[in-house]
Amino acid sequence: MRESMGFSREISLWRPSENCLTGAFGGGEVMTLFRSKFLFSGVLLAALMGGAGAAQAQDLTITSSMPALEFPFFVHMQNALRQEAESIGGIELIETDGQNQTTKQTADVEAAIIRGVDGIIISPLDAVAMAPALQQAVDAGIPVVTIDRRVEGVPGILAHVGADNVLGGEAQGRLIMEMFPDGARIINLQGQPGASPAIDRNQGLHNVLDPVSDRYEFVAEQTANFARAEGASVTEALLAGMSTPPDVIVAANDDMALGAIQVTQERGLDIPIIGFDALPEALASVRDGGLAATIEQFPGGQSSTALQALVEFLRDGKQPEELILLEPIAITEANIDEAERLDEI
Repeated sequence: MRESMGFSREISLWRPSENCLTGAFGGGEVMTLFRSKFLFSGVLLAALMGGAGAAQAQDLTITSSMPALEFPFFVHMQNALRQEAESIGGIELIETDGQNQTTKQTADVEAAIIRGVDGIIISPLDAVAMAPALQQAVDAGIPVVTIDRRVEGVPGILAHVGADNVLGGEAQGRLIMEMFPDGARIINLQGQPGASPAIDRNQGLHNVLDPVSDRYEFVAEQTANFARAEGASVTEALLAGMSTPPDVIVAANDDMALGAIQVTQERGLDIPIIGFDALPEALASVRDGGLAATIEQFPGGQSSTALQALVEFLRDGKQPEELILLEPIAITEANIDEAERLDEI
C-alpha cells in the first residue's frame, strides 16, 4: 500500500512564457520541466556509465483513460500523453478509451486496479458516475490525476490539471473591448446548462463586461448546448427577431461559433464571431478570415503537465498542487502561430 500524503491547497497557474523552453505545446513555464528532465537523465546516464552505482529511474506503469476517443480533442490529449511518456522515459503507458460509456470507463479503471498500476491519469466522462471507481483506486493506494474534467466526491485525488475556464471567458470579454473600444451590442451563445465549462466561461465573460454594461450590452443570451446545429438555429432565430444586427457574437465553444458563422455568411452579415477551444476547424476559419478569434486552452499542455506531476510524485515524492490550472489565451489571425493544434489544419 502506498503511503498517503497531505494535499496542498495552493492553486498553480501555468502561463505561456517566451523565456522558457518551447516544445510541442507552444512553450511555457511548464516546459521548463522538460529541461530539468533531460538534465537529470544526462546526469544519471553519466553516473551509470561511470560505474557509480546510482539507482536507475523507477520504471512505471500508468493507465490513461479518455472518455471518448471518437472526439479529436481527446485523441490530441492522448497523443500528448504518449509523447510526454516517451520523452520522460521508463514509462509503460496503458491507453484506454471509455467509448463515451461510464460502464466502459469504470471497467478500465477497475482493470487498472487489478493490474496494480502505479498511477492513473483520467478525464472522467461523468463527474459523479466515475466517482466510485476512482475512489476504489485511491483506496487501493493508486495515485489518480484528473485532467480537463474533474470528479466529484472523491477525497484523496492527487491533483487536477485543467484550463481556467473563467479566465478564458475573461479573455473573450477583453477581446471584445479591444475590438470595440466605444462599446458593443453582443449576442452570447451559452453552453450546456449545468456544465461547469459553460458556467465558468459565462462567468468570466460577465466578469469583464458587466462593470461596463453602460457600453457593452448583451442584447441576447441563450444556450445552444455546445452544438453546432443549435448554434446555427439559435443564431438564426435571434437575428430574425432583431431590427439591428449585433456588433459581435461570442460563443462558449467553437462548434456553436462555427454554426453561427454559417448563418451570418448566408445572410451576408459581417459580424465578428469569437469561439472557444481552438479546434483545428476553428483555427482554419480564423486563419482564413472567418471567425474573429477562438480561445486556446492547451489540452496537450494539460496532458503533459499531468504526467509530469504524477511521475515526479511517484519517483521523487514531490507533492503536486491539488489544483493546477493552465491560463487560456485568445487566438486571432495575428497570433495564430501560438495555437497548440495549428499543425492539424
